[in-house]
Amino acid sequence: MRIDQIEIKNFRIYKGSNTIDFKQKKESNIYLIAGKNGFGKTSFLTSLVWVFYGKLIAQVEDKYRKDIKKSGGYVDYLDSQFNNDAKVEGTDQKMSIQVTLSDVLIPSVPCKTVTIKRTYDFTTKEESLQLLIDGTENELTKDVGYEVFINDFLLPREIAKFFFFDAEKIVSLAEAKSKAELRSLSRAYSEVLGIKKYEELRRNLEILLSNLRRRGVSEQEKDKLHHLIAKDEELIKLTDYNQEQQDELDFKEANLKAKSDGLQEKLIREGNSVTLEDLKAYKKERDGIKDAIDVTKQKLKKHLELLPFLIANEHVEQLKLQLDHESKFQNQHISLDVYKTKLESFSNQLIKDFGEVVNDPKLITRLEQLTKNTCENEFKKEVKTNTNDQSKVLLDFTEEEHREFLALYKHLQTSFKTQINQLMQEEKNNRVNLSRVSRKIKQGEARKDNYLAKKLRDEKQKIDDELVNLKEDKYKLIEEFGDLNGQHTSHKKILSEFEKNFNLIEQDLKKYRVTEKLLEKIKTVIARVKEEKKFALQKTIVLGLKRLMHKENFVKDVEVNIYDDVMDINLIDQKGNYIDKDNLSKGEQQLYATALLKALVDESGIEFPVFIDSPLQKFDKDHSRNIIQEFYPNISNQVVLFPLLEKELTEKEYELMKPNLSQVYMIEHTENDSAFKKYKLNQLFKAFKEDDHVYTH
Repeated sequence: MRIDQIEIKNFRIYKGSNTIDFKQKKESNIYLIAGKNGFGKTSFLTSLVWVFYGKLIAQVEDKYRKDIKKSGGYVDYLDSQFNNDAKVEGTDQKMSIQVTLSDVLIPSVPCKTVTIKRTYDFTTKEESLQLLIDGTENELTKDVGYEVFINDFLLPREIAKFFFFDAEKIVSLAEAKSKAELRSLSRAYSEVLGIKKYEELRRNLEILLSNLRRRGVSEQEKDKLHHLIAKDEELIKLTDYNQEQQDELDFKEANLKAKSDGLQEKLIREGNSVTLEDLKAYKKERDGIKDAIDVTKQKLKKHLELLPFLIANEHVEQLKLQLDHESKFQNQHISLDVYKTKLESFSNQLIKDFGEVVNDPKLITRLEQLTKNTCENEFKKEVKTNTNDQSKVLLDFTEEEHREFLALYKHLQTSFKTQINQLMQEEKNNRVNLSRVSRKIKQGEARKDNYLAKKLRDEKQKIDDELVNLKEDKYKLIEEFGDLNGQHTSHKKILSEFEKNFNLIEQDLKKYRVTEKLLEKIKTVIARVKEEKKFALQKTIVLGLKRLMHKENFVKDVEVNIYDDVMDINLIDQKGNYIDKDNLSKGEQQLYATALLKALVDESGIEFPVFIDSPLQKFDKDHSRNIIQEFYPNISNQVVLFPLLEKELTEKEYELMKPNLSQVYMIEHTENDSAFKKYKLNQLFKAFKEDDHVYTH
């Protein structure tokens, strides 16, 4: 599908009729429309969403819902979109958008072009929609209804956000955290991936089963059935109302956070670079460090008994050496009596053995004399040695006392020393951290005498308190939602069991059994399709991220989780850990969202032009090159970009894009009106640099 022509008439800044043609060159799929801030690029995008969806525009993007609510209703919103000069002049009181599509594939309806024209009459406050196939009205589109036809055969509104998007704001896809946001994205994913139609078929079969069962109800059972149905409807309404309240709180929370951030920026400009949250965190950290210091002191007190031994380490070493010496002396010392007895025993044995060998009495007498003299001399030496060693015994520890000292010494040199070193290091670290945090607290409170800063801080504190209360209310609603869901599930089971007791007529019974089998099959199909689409989506996102990001192996894998009516996507790093998308830079978040968009478009199989406002915003030159060469040429057969020249698109980047460019336009602005002007590819930047030509948006 392609857009051949768009005509904008009296819409916002576009006064009168303004037409833009998209005639495509062969193998060139990119169109570029440049214009200054406020010249009408966002208006162009809004006009396209309106022509397709009219009052259902609020279901495409939350920002449209907010704008309609802010205006006071849909009609007032349309009044605000009407060109101001046209209102005043009063000559033409109609606002309209006309889009001509080609290469549209409609089942059973051969056609070359489809023309959609939506008109709003400022005088009568009426909106009209015209849909032509090959220039004429078609009975099929009339029977189906134009709005339904556009949604079912051209582009479902649930996924329009993926084809009409602001590149700077698509980071909301990466930041989606709340249940409402994930539920909203899940509906879009289901539509894109083709799951929604299976889900609708399943629900229709369940309704058919229920209706068939209820047709067999007896007169006696009717009252109870009506009561159960009423209770079921009541629980559904309560659950829906609870969900609406949660969504409303999410909306309020987002607004309060934006206000809080805005006040913080003003505080920073006033010289208060430390946020109130940071200041509170620092004070809490300071108190924690002080507590840690006290704990360390208490631990040190427990070791005061032994600390002197560690301080007098040299003396303890000398004590150990002395005790080792005395222990050695005690272990080696032999009683003199025992020694004398052993010498005499040795002498007698020697003389006896010698007498058995030699019979000469003189020799034996001589040997007895020699051994006696030798033993006496050795004994005297031992007595002298023992007397000298004994003089060196200073402590005379018992063996038990010596063992106790060795145990203490080992404790001092190992675990005790390690513990003391750790405690001393903890004390040092705590003192350093306390000094650091104290400086930051001092910095945060340095300008507390500034009246404006104080007022801003008080206002921010008030908003932050509101946020805390709002979160408490939200938690209560979540608890209530869980309780209501539990009640509803239980009640549905009771209702289902009650309906099973009804006696069906034979024909309805056959229908019931066939429908029941179909329902089981469709449930199996849904489960299989979800798994297939999930893995296909995971693979496509990973490939897209690796192609677009210049950080190699930053994201190793992607995990898509589908549970109930919520779908969430997790990024996984090289170590298998989840990557917190909040910690990604805005550029990385935009890359992730861009890769997700491409994956969804690829997997949807829907061929529709893609319109991108503020392209290349937040990207560095390497990522911009990847986007220009890998993303834009491949995301769709027709891509329309609305860049700011020299800011979002430099001349070098334009040269990279040129091989895929089909046409380029600039939005010219005169006084209060804007119009389109076409340029040749090599004239765009030349015209941009001339003073009398437009800049970019």
